[in-house]
Amino acid sequence: MSDQYDTVSLLDGMKEAGLETNADLSKLYTDYRADRPVVAMWSQDWTLPEVPAGQYSDSLISDAKSFSDEAVVVITRVGGEGADLPTNMKAETITYKNNSKDYDDFQDGEHFLQLSKTERDMIDLVTKNFDKVTLVYNGANAFQFDFLSNYPQIKSVLWCPSAGQTGFSVLGDVLAGETNPSGKTSDAFVKDLTKTPVFNNTDGAAAASSSSVGADGAFIYDNVDDLAAKYTGFTGQETTVLPSFVNYVEGIYVGYKFYETAADEGLINYDDTVIYPFGYGLSYTSFEQKMGDVFHKDGKVTFDVTVTNTGDTAGKDVVEVYYNPPYTDGGIEKASKNLVAFEKTGKLEPGASETVKIEFDDDDMASYDNKDAKAWVLEKGDYAISIQSDSHHVIDSKRINVADTITYDSESNTHNDDQTVATNQFDYAAGDVTYLSRANHFANYAEATAAPTNFSMSDEVKAAFTNNGNYDPTKYDDDSDEMPTTGAKNGLRLADMYGKDYDDADWEKLLDQLTFDDMDNLIANGGYGTPAVSSVGKIQLTDADGPASLNNNFTGVGSIGFPASTAFACTWNKDLAKQFGEMIGDMAHDMHVAGWYAPAMNIHRGAFSGRTFEYFSEDSLLSGVMASHEIAGAKEKGVYSFMKHFALNDQETNRTNMVCTWADEQAIREIYLKPFEMSVKEGGAQAVMSSFNYIGYIPMPVPPTTC
Repeated sequence: MSDQYDTVSLLDGMKEAGLETNADLSKLYTDYRADRPVVAMWSQDWTLPEVPAGQYSDSLISDAKSFSDEAVVVITRVGGEGADLPTNMKAETITYKNNSKDYDDFQDGEHFLQLSKTERDMIDLVTKNFDKVTLVYNGANAFQFDFLSNYPQIKSVLWCPSAGQTGFSVLGDVLAGETNPSGKTSDAFVKDLTKTPVFNNTDGAAAASSSSVGADGAFIYDNVDDLAAKYTGFTGQETTVLPSFVNYVEGIYVGYKFYETAADEGLINYDDTVIYPFGYGLSYTSFEQKMGDVFHKDGKVTFDVTVTNTGDTAGKDVVEVYYNPPYTDGGIEKASKNLVAFEKTGKLEPGASETVKIEFDDDDMASYDNKDAKAWVLEKGDYAISIQSDSHHVIDSKRINVADTITYDSESNTHNDDQTVATNQFDYAAGDVTYLSRANHFANYAEATAAPTNFSMSDEVKAAFTNNGNYDPTKYDDDSDEMPTTGAKNGLRLADMYGKDYDDADWEKLLDQLTFDDMDNLIANGGYGTPAVSSVGKIQLTDADGPASLNNNFTGVGSIGFPASTAFACTWNKDLAKQFGEMIGDMAHDMHVAGWYAPAMNIHRGAFSGRTFEYFSEDSLLSGVMASHEIAGAKEKGVYSFMKHFALNDQETNRTNMVCTWADEQAIREIYLKPFEMSVKEGGAQAVMSSFNYIGYIPMPVPPTTC
């Protein structure tokens, strides 16, 4: 958020909505928070300075009960770049400005996304004295709400991801009933975050054995001293690091795709595992959705859904469409629930209806077969097409039949209008990892999801692994190579190329005009903008960081801060995402900015990623739709977006420390690359920001011959 603009606090938002809060309680909180230490950039503060229950005097509680018979409890969690959320909190002493406070809020093994002891004590106190309690969760990471069943006094839970500079104004309106909420969860909320299929193979398992709060969990290779490298980080401190790894053992079974499929296969009891499904959300009114006949013709699936407001309050609803594909035991991995389309209604008055048209390509239901066909495949059989209130609850379902298996393996028959046939390019990135399989009812679940036990880099990988320490440019010399033409006088200017095709011959002539110094300057000074190049008439351009705003890290000038990407994903509103991109474009003009380092579209693979707030969802389609609409909106205003972080940058731990990301090609294509693909094909993305990690043993950006 920018200091140049006013920020609406939570208390401000409630006041704006006409809600009167207890002044004495508010003062207790604000005074207590005032002693919180200032944390330097790139550092994290994992303390939770909640007012201890013992500091609520009897008179304060008595006055609060006289003031109102309703209470609002707020739980907040933060994240940030450079560190993932702790999975093992430890007791420690935090020194504030005027005093010292001892914290023993967490037992060993408890994590940052569950209630601390002080928070539990506070909720105990509130629910003992109030029968009507609203819990507001202000954070982007999916919280562990396992405690809710113990407190029947908590009548409602409101998820408010990072709200930006004015988002709390809307929170006040929602609490006051002036705005009818219509959002849906962008992630599934589970009862125990340590029992997710990804937990043991994120930084979580390693961090759990660490000896201090927030210490980096890491899977460091134990035989790579010869590959040690030094680098200077954002703080200016030189650090020596060793290669590490992370195994994407869950394959395609990320988030709700695992929980729904595991429940169908009998591996889990759904109600004992999931509290709030993906795509779940309540409203102050009720809706009815009626599904029309489903038509499958010429590669398109189409049908209408009529949505009627059956309650007494105006509001919006979301039509969520899922498919369940035919699955052969031991065949291509497939989830039993897959979001394939969604649309949001306009505001419907009580009794009003709207007919929403659903259309998607049947190859959107194809799976990537990385073992046999090594291509996208739409298998023959029945496909259940359902409209649902969330990923778990079906409103209505109908079937279509694919008569013959379609393999998208020729230039005349590509998947999703690919210009080049998609075939295996990432076999090397699978490594020697055991991946979760649906075969025989997830028979290999325990083996696949266990924490890694082998920390040695194989001889084969070591022989191919490169970093700044062992890179030898002479290995890439080729006697047939020719120096490019430089400094030519072809009379072209960059503006002359506007609208020309990518393969127009004049591009080569234009590039021939560049001098060696021109190219060196463009590469060496290519961050946060690009310098002027007089030889081709290119002007200097400025790029600004994102993704919830525009921030010039050098001038200190910033735009208005909008809510986090997770909050936008929870709207399930394509039009709103487009408007956000347009507003970014308008502000970019005011700031003389041409490029936007955003949107970020990595996946909420696990709940503990420090940059969850920058990313949209655990679902690749929802992420891709929101990102591509933001990009399209900015593009219409003449601003180019750097889609990021390409790719598989789904945790912060060791992100700059040569972390080798091992994943199978099916998951890479179906889950992690899909939002980027959509951003190019549908959003018209013109730029990309690389991630720091390795894909397998190859550092990003992956060479073009590999992509």
